[in-house]
Amino acid sequence: MNAGVKPPYLPYGRQVIEDDDIAAVVAALQSDYLTTGPRVGEFEGALAEVTGAAHAVACSNGTAALHLAARALDLGPGTTTIVPAITFLATANAVRLHGGDVVFADVDPDTGLMRPEHLSEALSRCPGGKANAVINVHLAGQCGDVAGIHHLARKRSLRIVDDACHALGTTYSVENALHRVGDNRFADLTCFSFHPVKTIAMGEGGAVTTNDTKLAKFIARDRNHGMSRHLDDFAQTEDAIDASGQANPWYYEMDAPGLNYRVPDILCALGLSQLAKLNRFVTRRRVLAATYDAMLHQLAPHIAPLKRTPAVMPAWHLYVALIDFAALGIERAALMRRLAAQGIGTQVHYFPVYRQPYYQAANPKLRLPGADEYYRRCLSLPLYPAMSTDDVTRVVCALKRAIKR
Repeated sequence: MNAGVKPPYLPYGRQVIEDDDIAAVVAALQSDYLTTGPRVGEFEGALAEVTGAAHAVACSNGTAALHLAARALDLGPGTTTIVPAITFLATANAVRLHGGDVVFADVDPDTGLMRPEHLSEALSRCPGGKANAVINVHLAGQCGDVAGIHHLARKRSLRIVDDACHALGTTYSVENALHRVGDNRFADLTCFSFHPVKTIAMGEGGAVTTNDTKLAKFIARDRNHGMSRHLDDFAQTEDAIDASGQANPWYYEMDAPGLNYRVPDILCALGLSQLAKLNRFVTRRRVLAATYDAMLHQLAPHIAPLKRTPAVMPAWHLYVALIDFAALGIERAALMRRLAAQGIGTQVHYFPVYRQPYYQAANPKLRLPGADEYYRRCLSLPLYPAMSTDDVTRVVCALKRAIKR
């Protein structure tokens, strides 16, 4: 870079949109369908193939995916769902929006992930020691002990939702068998997000994968007002069927109110183009994360990468550094401002959800030390496929300067 030229700002995450992505969206704009057209089904088919799931249902965003999952499993009034304390608001809110209660589980302070023992402890705080479901959050691209959580959950008759909004493209091994996040070997439903900072971008978009045909059918109807135009779904015939036994072309039927969580063809056109690049994006994220890992060793012991979970190949959505701000004598906000002044964007993922005023009011004495310790140290550094390894060097050098001040 030329002397005197200000280097570009590096946000903590951003989309990578290329010419073929733009061409795909333009083609959709020039087609007969802007929404609920053929590209939705094409995207769903491609996502099912990528994840190894029997069914994929696309929707308007990751929050919608979580809400649809909660509704499909009937996690409403009188039910209890366990949610890790380190996650985005949407994970817990999806259950509350359907009227269910949430009990928060603690997490490993070095990974931010719920372990089986945290699930067990949270179950002990549920009414009567019982719950109906658990949402297992895969944070930053890592998943934890998926098989262990599955074993405990099934033993206690819990349904399982994987919140994989960070983890499209992540793989893991259990007993020497390789699994893809979203294949639902250890879950009933898996939820994804395609927000611009995620592994692939649709602007806004989400999806639920499952191997359960009944759940997939419910979610597909529920995202579209609860309505169906399929003859096999009709409960009445007088208005639905003509004299030849065929469905009247105008007729649709609703057996329960649903939502408008549809996703447009325009966004699915972008999603299809992006999904074809998933392996390239994931590979690049892994290279950048490995470069960060190597360079952050220079700043040990007060700055370190997230602890790695065994037998997992993460599709890194975030690069989280764990920083002992007290030992360095600097507040997190001050460090973030110093980095921003050098053109480096950072973020905190996440403030423990159980400490949000809405949830804290229901259980003001609850303390989850693992979640609090993770939050006290976490800081997300820039990570996205368009970055170079020189950009990682620039971030780490900026971090060194910021803490030395």
